[in-house]
Amino acid sequence: MSTYTPQKPMPKERDMRIAIVKTLWNGHITSALMEGALKTLKEQGIPSDMIETFDVPGAVELTFAASSIIESGLFDSVIVLGCVIKGGTPHFDYVCQSVTQGITHLNSDCDIPVIFGVLTVDNEQDALDRAGGKLGNKGAEAAEAAIMMYDFKQKLNQI
Repeated sequence: MSTYTPQKPMPKERDMRIAIVKTLWNGHITSALMEGALKTLKEQGIPSDMIETFDVPGAVELTFAASSIIESGLFDSVIVLGCVIKGGTPHFDYVCQSVTQGITHLNSDCDIPVIFGVLTVDNEQDALDRAGGKLGNKGAEAAEAAIMMYDFKQKLNQI
């Protein structure tokens, strides 16, 4: 079992606005991811009035939502949260490929980070394990990544 641990304590003071988009599909999983993200942001000193949450139907819609949020110019980081569970058809592969390529494209072409918090798992238990279960909460890890990428941009802008 491997878990993510930040390399150093993160400073508590930031003036950053974060958008979190979660899917309604597999909502019991994505709601747990959202809870983990919001808890981590609060623990890291991000006030709730600097966080906006949005819902979309499914994982494929995450790219459009993130792109729209970026175009608004209102946020410093976008976290996308979703859960795609493998089934008996190739649909899983198409959805995972679509959302992965879409978010990768946004990260390479846009000026704010989009943090990938989409679980792509073989079964529901794998998802539960990663949404607050024995493998931690990937929503919390996505929130940490958003803060770290904000800090990265701030440092880069000072050079």
